[in-house]
Amino acid sequence: MHLIRLLRTMVWLCLVLAALVSMPATAEAQPGVRMVPPPNDGERYWSRWRGPSGQGVVDGSGYVDTWSDTANVKWRTSVPGSGHSSPIIWGDQIFLTTSRSGGRRLTVLSYSRTDGSLLWETDAPAGPVESHHGKNTPASATPTTDGERVYVSFGSRGMLALDLDGNIVWHRDLGEIQNYHGPAGSPLLYNDTVIIYQDQGASFGAGGINRESAGAYVTALDAATGEPRWRTARSASVGWGTPIAISLGDHDELIVSSSRDVRSYDPTSGEELWTCDGNLFEVIPTPVVGHGLVFCTSGRAGPTLAIRPGGRGNVTDTHVEWQTTRGSPFVPSPVLYGDYLYTLNDMSSIITCLNARTGETVWQERLGRPQREAISASPIVVDDKLFVTTDQGITYVLKTGPEFEILHTNDIGARTLASHALVDGVWYMRTVDELLAISE
Repeated sequence: MHLIRLLRTMVWLCLVLAALVSMPATAEAQPGVRMVPPPNDGERYWSRWRGPSGQGVVDGSGYVDTWSDTANVKWRTSVPGSGHSSPIIWGDQIFLTTSRSGGRRLTVLSYSRTDGSLLWETDAPAGPVESHHGKNTPASATPTTDGERVYVSFGSRGMLALDLDGNIVWHRDLGEIQNYHGPAGSPLLYNDTVIIYQDQGASFGAGGINRESAGAYVTALDAATGEPRWRTARSASVGWGTPIAISLGDHDELIVSSSRDVRSYDPTSGEELWTCDGNLFEVIPTPVVGHGLVFCTSGRAGPTLAIRPGGRGNVTDTHVEWQTTRGSPFVPSPVLYGDYLYTLNDMSSIITCLNARTGETVWQERLGRPQREAISASPIVVDDKLFVTTDQGITYVLKTGPEFEILHTNDIGARTLASHALVDGVWYMRTVDELLAISE
């Protein structure tokens, strides 16, 4: 009998240990979390918002770190209209969007990487003309490409897919966007779908801002045909962000950082997986990932959140590794490099270096004189250096790591709100009037 009881006890202990091993790891970050790479040869070029990495970190070397409006300018060409979409690149082609005739004419442009010559331009179908913020334009969303088609979001004008010769392959009307600053979020390619979310519904009234949602959604379209794969309604108000897709090894998640919260969806079905409270109103920056965490920044003086993905339901109390309000941005996205997370408070021209594992402030400094809403472009890391470009076209080249040091200050001589693209040792920069190639 004693032996039987002992055997039963051992079996019970084995069952308990097995159950503990199979439980979700809510106390530790998952080291395998990473961005889902772009399809086809997307990692070879600059095929999407924030480049191959999806978070502004560039592989390779040989990029110049000094320039002016004349020095190291390989070529420059004028860009018609107005638009702040960042350039994307595939093969010898650069793709941009622009707005003309007060937003009534929205156009996709293709330029040659070799000499900057205009290859073609294609107008989007006519549609509603939206109101927008003074710094925004109807052509602020950055396109994306898989090398077969270029995908463009024009807000109330819908989503377009064009072949690389500029022919419209399909056009999908997603409904009118009611967003008092105008749409700006960029589409994301995930496998054979193109995903976008549009948070809307807030408007100005006699009582101030109405923050209740009215028609917010996240949707996936078939990349080849434009047919809807899924569409999920969202209880969210205004936002201008771009989703990211992350891999946790055994499954992928679609992360949407928005007003009031961060949410995760199954990118194949649109099913909501988890939500994390903590964001403030008006979210623009795109999340970044590393160290098993998703880093989200939100709103005017909102917090920076470090969240462990992989949960279910509301994970606010279980999956927030750390949070801080120090140095949080309004417009530019953060950049993660090594153990350091860099954020730009564009409301006061302050850059903050955080320990990505703990959230502790490593250093915090001001770039130039304090200005409100003075930085729109998102930072880039290449060759172990951090590049921060202001709206005035001044780029601060900083040393990465635990010590603050400005290595160079470059002035392109023109207002610059778009983020840069980098391929094969060449910087491609869009100012308000021109597209430039910067290299030796």
